[in-house]
Amino acid sequence: MERKERPFDVIGQLAALRRYARSLVRNSDEAEDLVHDALIRAFEKRQSFRRAGNLRTWLLSILHNAHIDRVRQSRSLIRRHDEAAAQADQSLPAGQEHAVRLKQVREAFFELPEEQREALHLVAIEDLSYQEAATALGIPIGTLMSRISRARAQLREFEEGAPRKKHLRLIEGGGNENN
Repeated sequence: MERKERPFDVIGQLAALRRYARSLVRNSDEAEDLVHDALIRAFEKRQSFRRAGNLRTWLLSILHNAHIDRVRQSRSLIRRHDEAAAQADQSLPAGQEHAVRLKQVREAFFELPEEQREALHLVAIEDLSYQEAATALGIPIGTLMSRISRARAQLREFEEGAPRKKHLRLIEGGGNENN
């Protein structure tokens, strides 16, 4: 007597996986990436799936574990960046005023969310065009522009909150006014 096995039908579970991923990461692009990673893991581990088991539950579990791994990886990356920044701070003496100010700006830059920091770094420091930076990050140009805009806004807020030197003054319009 031949036993009929249920097919490994992950396509029928995509809607549930996408909904759960969106609720975990709160970003549809990241949710799609998370679902993709989970499906790759599921495919690689398909031999461990018990045919009598619930495929949906198994896939949601893999998705959840993939999310936890991403969160841990992100935290690890942040910790490494913080440690690298601390090491760099030890090697740079802040003997002059501009060195102290540069350190403050650098710290504000490192406090930006990772995706904003990456985008701003590629455009402002590496001098890539918006299109080149978007391609390098694998995101749409509009997303890149949005991230850069938010990063610059946060740095402006930092700048407005920082004490200003009284001997410096802001000159509007690039100095072409007739005053």
